[in-house]
Amino acid sequence: MQYDIASIIQGYAQGYFLMADEDNSLGWYGSRDRTLIPLDDRFRYPKSLRRVLNQQRFTVAVNRDFAAVVEGCANREVTWISSELKDIYWQLYQTGWAYSFETWQEDELAGGILGIVVGGAFIGESMFYRIPDGSKVALVKLVERLRERQFVLFDAQMMNPHLERFGAYRVDDKEYQELLYKALYRKCSLV
Repeated sequence: MQYDIASIIQGYAQGYFLMADEDNSLGWYGSRDRTLIPLDDRFRYPKSLRRVLNQQRFTVAVNRDFAAVVEGCANREVTWISSELKDIYWQLYQTGWAYSFETWQEDELAGGILGIVVGGAFIGESMFYRIPDGSKVALVKLVERLRERQFVLFDAQMMNPHLERFGAYRVDDKEYQELLYKALYRKCSLV
């Protein structure tokens, strides 16, 4: 099935995101408060992770195995990534909007982050790991990449204790819309 990619990107550019509910109906959602991963000195991570990074056990890649990252993100007891949403992500990937930021341990996919890039905004849809620390290393390396490439924001959508440990913070809708507006006028590339 073909989707109207321009309309989908317009939805993200207005601050909405797609999710499937319990009966797999796809819908647009917004939030009064959004969770952002800081791209400045507020970003932090545990000392134990610094040791893992120094060991250089993982390498990073972009879109080396996009489909596997989508499957990894959807592979949980309760998921908002329906088969229809997988198809949409695939079409967004094929048209240059969706990306997988991956960690690899030799030839094994260790973890990854699925996201959509609109201008200078990286909208994180989901993350997963197969090897311990795989997604944490991906998060640190992705923040480094977004900083290098002058991204304005890393939208994590919803807060959880895991993200909080990395310095994630909430902004209200007004502040989010201002940052998003600024991001839309920045031309950034993940690759």
